[in-house]
Amino acid sequence: MESRSTSRLPGWLVRWFDNHASDETVAPEDRARIDWRRCVPFIGLHLACFGVFWTGWSWTALAVCFALYALRMFAITGFYHRYFSHRSFKTSRWFQGVMAVVGATAAQRDPMWWASHHFHHHANSDEAEDPHSPGLLGFWMSHVGWFMTPEGFLTRERYVSDWSKYPELRWLNRFDLAPPVALGFVVFGFGKALEIWAPGLGVTGWQMLFWGFFVSTIACYHMTFSINSLAHQFGTRRFETDDDSRNNFWLALVTFGEGWHNNHHHYPGSARQGFYWWEIDLTYYGLLLLERLGLVWDLRPAPESALRRRLVVQEST
Repeated sequence: MESRSTSRLPGWLVRWFDNHASDETVAPEDRARIDWRRCVPFIGLHLACFGVFWTGWSWTALAVCFALYALRMFAITGFYHRYFSHRSFKTSRWFQGVMAVVGATAAQRDPMWWASHHFHHHANSDEAEDPHSPGLLGFWMSHVGWFMTPEGFLTRERYVSDWSKYPELRWLNRFDLAPPVALGFVVFGFGKALEIWAPGLGVTGWQMLFWGFFVSTIACYHMTFSINSLAHQFGTRRFETDDDSRNNFWLALVTFGEGWHNNHHHYPGSARQGFYWWEIDLTYYGLLLLERLGLVWDLRPAPESALRRRLVVQEST
């Protein structure tokens, strides 16, 4: 078996498939620069969306697109964020693993990587060490550029040492490309099955792949990323936090509650980010359903003392 150091494939290519495949050292001056070769799959996902002009559309393909957007957005917001990053509720190991895989199908890496950078963001929000502060780095770098760099690619392991004890999470951390690739094959196969057995729907395998996987993945990408780039610039501030986080109703709708970002930065440990009944938080409603089913428990609320603490005198847009 060929060792890492003697592999004939370039390290940047091998790392598309195996995040631990290379011990290559990056010069300090290059750690914050975008590694375009490493980002080819990410760019390719965007270009693939143009395939819808070739495949056309159907209501069935659009329904699957929305369903997969909703499922994966919930997995990212409910589990990557509120569970793996903030431990705002508890669940069993088997369901933890299931939702880790579902979240990984969104192609936003694995829960250890995601949680480690999010924790680092909270520790340094809108300060020099914040990996995606729009006030310091601008829209482009805060939206997508930060994770396209060698420094952004690495898992900040000191923040997720408790998750590293699970071999299934370590495997996902190494091979995070496997779940989205598997989902792509499943979606294509589902489309081919409908093409053969239900031709009246007007669905093809390729149409289902492009709408159900590529378009829904890119939509999930940029709605998630908008919290980093937009929710620190546009909206209202209820609490005097030490950063620029803001509440934004429209972002809360499309991200299933993540747009209540000032609330979240004020009290990150809450499983509910829409603190009041009129603040729509679809992820929290989903967690309540899972709690009823016995799949999660001990959802942590924001205590009354936190809701009364550090209120701004007048909210500003």
